[in-house]
Amino acid sequence: MKKILLLSDTHGHMDERILQYASQADEIWHAGDIGTLEVTDALAAVKPLRAVYGNIDGHKLRQEFPLDQRFYCEKVKVWITHIGGYPGRYEKRVREGFAENRPQLFICGHSHILKVMYDKKHDLLHMNPGAAGKQGFHQVRTMLRFVVDGSDIKDLEVVELGKRG
Repeated sequence: MKKILLLSDTHGHMDERILQYASQADEIWHAGDIGTLEVTDALAAVKPLRAVYGNIDGHKLRQEFPLDQRFYCEKVKVWITHIGGYPGRYEKRVREGFAENRPQLFICGHSHILKVMYDKKHDLLHMNPGAAGKQGFHQVRTMLRFVVDGSDIKDLEVVELGKRG
């Protein structure tokens, strides 16, 4: 059983509330638009970190993190990327990736819109944690917490970090 903290779109912002939630997790997953290495350094100092780079991330972050993370967490096949779309409107690259190697849990960021939905067509769970940073059009900063237990994804919780401003 693993407790996961999922966040995205920090855009260089890190604060004690994020780190407090990070300390309660077994693993931290960041779905891109990290902003600075200081963000990932702070997270990795607390718990094991998996991250992907996003469209705003420069060469240092792109050297440190991949475009995609594909891995198993317990018995769940996971794919994290930054720009992925959502059920019915996935990016072409993602649709092709599903045809080759479909995950059970697909995670992306980019939109700053928190969304968790089951995709019947591809038989997978789609998650976007919204944005934990202060830059963007979102009103409330959000993250997701959940548990992966064997092949089950459970105990999903939306974490609201307060207003963006």
